[in-house]
Amino acid sequence: MNDAEKNALIKKIMAVAKKEIRISYKKNDAGLSVLDSKIGGKPAVPHDFVWPYYTGIGIGEKEAKTRPLSFMAQINLKDVGDLDEEGVLPKKGILSFFYELETMTWGFDPKDKGSARVFYFPNEDDLDLVEYPTELEDYAKLPELKMEFEQHISVPGIELFDDGNDYEWDDYYECCNECGYKNDDGGEYTKLLGYPDVIQNPMEEECETVTRGFYAGNPEGYAKISEAEKADIKAESTNWIMLFQMGTISADDYELMFGDCGSIYFWIKKSDLMSYNFDNTWLILQCF
Repeated sequence: MNDAEKNALIKKIMAVAKKEIRISYKKNDAGLSVLDSKIGGKPAVPHDFVWPYYTGIGIGEKEAKTRPLSFMAQINLKDVGDLDEEGVLPKKGILSFFYELETMTWGFDPKDKGSARVFYFPNEDDLDLVEYPTELEDYAKLPELKMEFEQHISVPGIELFDDGNDYEWDDYYECCNECGYKNDDGGEYTKLLGYPDVIQNPMEEECETVTRGFYAGNPEGYAKISEAEKADIKAESTNWIMLFQMGTISADDYELMFGDCGSIYFWIKKSDLMSYNFDNTWLILQCF
């Protein structure tokens, strides 16, 4: 790639760049308050909260079992208000993320619905810590880790620039670095908003496909969709945005990995996010 080609690609990247809120975490021996942003520990929830469960087949199992979801993280939205430049998130309250770690669904099957949940609790005064369900295994309880936030430039994957130019990966990432994008963790960041760190394929059409009830895990599933609906799915897929990405969680002697060095991605429709409706989020898992 010569200098002219490099400058042209940098210009294209900057034209579509967004902002993401990257999340780092660490143990806090002093303990955290009920409303602190954190990974793991026990969630802050209303007194009438009903812990979510999912019925699915775990690894090596032949029959489905019903299990409680794991509490993955909670975000105190006051902590990220100044970093949310587009103002798409609520300004206050707690956003909580849950996922069932035994089945560890991939998100390409409509039956995966309920294996991941997002809850929004707008009134902090109503919240208190809740005990884990007795059925929740110890391995499914994440250690309590304090979150810290930093705004960062967010760039799309190379697949967005399918414009006839056969860009090399090394050239593309060099241009991303010139734009200020750093990816020292190989895509395993935990973050809010921005572009996802895609490991396999873009996920927007998959979200739209599966939430319409179609199986998206093989070509046979897509073959059942009419051409007209495929076109509509492609058009409507632009309404999906990534809400939260979680990569491998590692602290001292604890490690939680999604597949082989993968990430989980919570997606939401723009219209739902604008109305603070988190009931219809969809999770996809990708790994190497």
